[in-house]
Amino acid sequence: MSQIPTRMVVHALVREDGTVEGGELYEVAGLLGMTDQQVRLCVKRLVGEGRFTMEGRGRRSVLRLAGAGPGPEREPEPGSGSGSGSGSGLPLVPEVAFVRHAYRQDRGLESWDGLWHAFAFAVPESARAARDALRDALTGLGAAPVQGGLYVTPNDIGPYVRAHAAELGLSEALSCLSTRDLTVGGTSDPRALAERLWPLPEIAARYDEVRALAEQPGGTEAADGPAAGLAHAVALAAAFSAAMLPDPLLPPELLPQPWPGTTARAAASGAWARLEAAAPDPGPRLFRLYGEALA
Repeated sequence: MSQIPTRMVVHALVREDGTVEGGELYEVAGLLGMTDQQVRLCVKRLVGEGRFTMEGRGRRSVLRLAGAGPGPEREPEPGSGSGSGSGSGLPLVPEVAFVRHAYRQDRGLESWDGLWHAFAFAVPESARAARDALRDALTGLGAAPVQGGLYVTPNDIGPYVRAHAAELGLSEALSCLSTRDLTVGGTSDPRALAERLWPLPEIAARYDEVRALAEQPGGTEAADGPAAGLAHAVALAAAFSAAMLPDPLLPPELLPQPWPGTTARAAASGAWARLEAAAPDPGPRLFRLYGEALA
């Protein structure tokens, strides 16, 4: 399993009232292979950044998310912009709209119309920051680079791309095109194009890790203890986000079948229900966030 960012563990254990119990944090982090020193340094940084306040010390401390109070309104957590953030570069929960789209695809509710959507732009070096931001937006939405300044995807992401371009002041530099006739380096078969343009084996391997974690029984038995269940939930959240983040969510018509993403998401949905049922009360709001995303 890939190393989970320590600050992601902290954010994953935030309860609905905005607090994190120090004893629970250290125990869960320990089960995930982190040392007490790692946790202390991470907490110190989060407090120093103003993201949390802390009462007490060490395992007897209580962290409170900045802006959290007795009422329901709280300051949102800083994140990567691709979902509910952990401030670690890896979203705690991927963007809800994309998670729901993935599950709709898995249920056969999002068939492909055969159209490829292409986006091209030419931005001078003087606007490099805006150009890089538009490039990041395109790849974040699942588009693949074909050559310099040209990206394609089978998904109709045009409204999102145009909105990003407008925010960056690059509307005049963006060209959009939809076609059923796409050939890249002599390849025109849609499935062959998908294999050429996207790293499908790497994405599949990430989903294999999600499925393996989801199918593990650990953390759902009383004998395991509540911390074991929370550690399992954090590990599953990290693996799920790591798999969803680079996934272009290609239509099933373009993917090898059976596709590991479909089986992994089905396993993850069942695992979340089991883990939430075994979680302590009050448990972290992580379960509510995933419940909303998977609804």
